[in-house]
Amino acid sequence: MSNWDDFVSECSQCKKCGLHANRKNVVIGRGLNKPAPILFVGEGPGEQEDIQGEAFVGRAGKLLDLLLDALEFKAEDYYIANVVKCRPPENRIPTKDEVEACMPWLRYQFSVIKPSIVVCLGATAAKAIIDNDVKITKIRGNWIDKQGKILIMPTYHPAAILRDIRKREDFYLDIKKVREKLFHMNSGTN
Repeated sequence: MSNWDDFVSECSQCKKCGLHANRKNVVIGRGLNKPAPILFVGEGPGEQEDIQGEAFVGRAGKLLDLLLDALEFKAEDYYIANVVKCRPPENRIPTKDEVEACMPWLRYQFSVIKPSIVVCLGATAAKAIIDNDVKITKIRGNWIDKQGKILIMPTYHPAAILRDIRKREDFYLDIKKVREKLFHMNSGTN
């Protein structure tokens, strides 16, 4: 892939796993800038994302947008993508094979977006990016330094907050840490 447009075209024609069979749209992501200092990575598109062809536009996306606005993130600060680009049936968790089939697409997004910070939204993203054996409840809220190049913040997926309001404060505090880290990076302080 020589450029973003080629990537979008190739990804839109992907048939590497069975998820392509029922998709309405391949969902590449959402964001103004490539590169962007922060890459949020979720699990996969839901119903609204599949219909609209854009990441995080359903209820979970609206919750994430509200939090990002409340913490004064600017739209150019981040890009939002998913591990898998096609909606799993009934919004089920993507299988290991489906995740592996989509990883080259996500790796390409990393290479173009060039994030300094990656926020893993939920267990699927954390397993794909950090380690397949991680437990989100054990690692969320803790910075992980990936080879001195990228800082990773694992946290809950916004959909988990919609299902269990008790996770709301932890989610807020995790995203607040990301905002603070971005501020320090932009100001040249640690």
